[in-house]
Amino acid sequence: MTDGVTPLGWAFALAPFAAGGPLAALAAAKALGALAWTLAAGVLALAIDRASARPARFAALALVPASAPLAAWSVAGMETGVVAALGALAVALPALGRALAGAACAGAAAALRPELLPFALVVALSAQAAPRRDAAGGAPRPAWARALAALALAGLPFVAVAVARLSIFGRAAPLAALAKAPDAALGARYALACFLLTGPAALIAPAAWRALPAWPRGLLAAVAVHFLAVAAAGGDWMPLSRLVVPALPAVVLAAAHVASVAHARATALRLALALAGELFVMVRVGPTAARVGGDRLRVVEELRGALAGAEVVAALDIGWLGAATGATLVDLAGVTDPAIAALPGGHTTKRIPGALLDARRVDALVLLLAEGEAPASPWPASRFARGVEQRVARLPGAGDAFAPVAVSGVPHLRYVVLRRRAGGADAGEAPVDRGAD
Repeated sequence: MTDGVTPLGWAFALAPFAAGGPLAALAAAKALGALAWTLAAGVLALAIDRASARPARFAALALVPASAPLAAWSVAGMETGVVAALGALAVALPALGRALAGAACAGAAAALRPELLPFALVVALSAQAAPRRDAAGGAPRPAWARALAALALAGLPFVAVAVARLSIFGRAAPLAALAKAPDAALGARYALACFLLTGPAALIAPAAWRALPAWPRGLLAAVAVHFLAVAAAGGDWMPLSRLVVPALPAVVLAAAHVASVAHARATALRLALALAGELFVMVRVGPTAARVGGDRLRVVEELRGALAGAEVVAALDIGWLGAATGATLVDLAGVTDPAIAALPGGHTTKRIPGALLDARRVDALVLLLAEGEAPASPWPASRFARGVEQRVARLPGAGDAFAPVAVSGVPHLRYVVLRRRAGGADAGEAPVDRGAD
């Protein structure tokens, strides 16, 4: 048993929908994310309505439909849509007088995404300055008691997950943290790009900050803390700013508060700058991102036959492979494999030892060709997309042990399927099915 996903428990939430296979579970995850984010966005709009009496506050809502990351990740089939919804409720409920409910949502978000813990704690604590509703007929609780309760609600779910991981898997942190060791330089560049392109530019208003009440200033602090946490975590290899998406609702609400106290012209300029960054992402990355699901499904259909009968398949991208084959998967990134996770290198550059393929009884390899490349002959001379794939191709004897049998036809997803030869080095290379070529 292995800790194969960062959001512990997410797989169990999808299990009731998986009777029809992985793609059925994926469809359910997409629907769940879309529903959760849509409902939470409505609550966020109510919170913006409460921000002030100035109509300028509603201008911040323009950041939502212009956000390709929010749109894409809410229906991507990962946990991100649900976590974004929890992030929205974490900041919106305090504005509606439900600070402790907001803290509980922040805690649930941090339980699913550990890099959200600093954000959750700052939101929960600063929300105590938001207008609140005390129980009817009851004496208001002391400020210290409210703060302690908020911190407990925001922090204990994270601790509970860490303890569960330690008890079950022997480590408190997700396996992904070992497989993808943080790189400070990459993390800093990732966080800076996300800051410029996902909307926080609308918050750059030092003069207006001084006029804000304590609660909106807490929102600003929470956003800043989260971007620092993402940088410290080393960023992410997935497109469209996945790791900062849960904090984007806080950006929108904070922008509404800033617009309520800032000069109208300055507000318009900042929002225009923020929207320009968002629209750049939508135009530049959006079309490619919109094709991801369809392209992956096409690869699944194209290569399912080539993988038929395989018992153990080694690959870096094991997500779509789970829908293409029922074979045991060896994760060359180590994200779901503790032994490979502990190897030197990043998750795309693991130093796979020469004996691993034989020790794991791998009878099929799936390797991604570099952009624009075609399979070479002999196949180990091909140029592959990631370092670990290059390393596997250059392992001693790999060219004799495996032969290419198929190549997917999607231009930017040229996966090569290699099957173990039955007759060794003298068997020659098998005919290759080149998909849509």
